[in-house]
Amino acid sequence: MLHQTIKDQIKEALRARDTVRLDTLRGVAAHFQNEIIMGKTVPDKDGNLPDEQALVLVKRAVKQRRDSIDQFTKGGREDLVDKEKAELSILESYLPAMMSREEIHLIARQRIEKMKIEGSYDPKAGGKIMGAIMKELAGKADGADVKAVVEDIMSVK
Repeated sequence: MLHQTIKDQIKEALRARDTVRLDTLRGVAAHFQNEIIMGKTVPDKDGNLPDEQALVLVKRAVKQRRDSIDQFTKGGREDLVDKEKAELSILESYLPAMMSREEIHLIARQRIEKMKIEGSYDPKAGGKIMGAIMKELAGKADGADVKAVVEDIMSVK
């Protein structure tokens, strides 16, 4: 259980006096708790979120860090960029490994042939393919990578 793992990691970070890791994990644990309190998700018998929901919240935190890094870089705040990058690396360690573009390419080719899409890249067809692939890969591939692969395949045809 991801939620329980993060709770345990908080204790370890506290013992190790790793303040960046501790603050990051406490923030994620707070998001988990808020989700339970707001009643959006039913916890298990131990009070933990199901892994699927916990993973969604960790992904959301990762996305927030990436957005913050972009904004702080544009604003010239390197001190905050470094802090956000440290937190990002901690959070990414809890995400499953993402598929490579090559793996996505194989699946996309199969999906395109299955859907019998012909011709050059059409945004409507690309959207249908992307939706189907993203549903199939559910959290195993980055959306930007899937989009790039689909556009690449559709432009080659």
